[in-house]
Amino acid sequence: MSVLENIKQFLNKRSYKLEMKKALIAFGMLLMAAPANADLITKHSTSVQLTVDAAASQASRIGSSYSVSGNNITATTLGTLAAPSASAGIGQNAAHMNAGSYTQTTAGSAFSFSETFNHGDAIPSMNTVSSTTGQATFLPTFGNTTTSGGGVAGSLAGSIDSAGTMSLTAGGAGTSATGQFVSEITIK
Repeated sequence: MSVLENIKQFLNKRSYKLEMKKALIAFGMLLMAAPANADLITKHSTSVQLTVDAAASQASRIGSSYSVSGNNITATTLGTLAAPSASAGIGQNAAHMNAGSYTQTTAGSAFSFSETFNHGDAIPSMNTVSSTTGQATFLPTFGNTTTSGGGVAGSLAGSIDSAGTMSLTAGGAGTSATGQFVSEITIK
């Protein structure tokens, strides 16, 4: 074997070892890069809420009351509250006043006199509610009543198309329109 052939053989063996080392390094790096394993979840929702305020009435019955006070006054007969008679019927069942009789004790002298009567609310007849509209046939009018008018829908409207685009149109008094788009991204 000639010297030249020995050198070629030596170089080929060395080149082979070098190539093997490069391949092993590349293979090791490939093993170190583990695949990414993640779940990506996206949720999108669009909503429209339309509201029309309802009419409302809150009423509390007040009772009858009577008071009398004075100075330099003599009561011949004191005024009183009297229970309603059973024959008064529904709608008349509130205590009423029996008037008193009063005179000045010392004629010509100073005096004060106060007599107060508040007639209580009668018990109302049965209030009916429409089965189709839900409206009361009449609102009670008691001594303590708070009433609010309902809203008017007017042109109140809202829509969502297939692309998720929402459209809202304002209504009349006592209405509200709310549109909402929610986007949620979760990575596990």
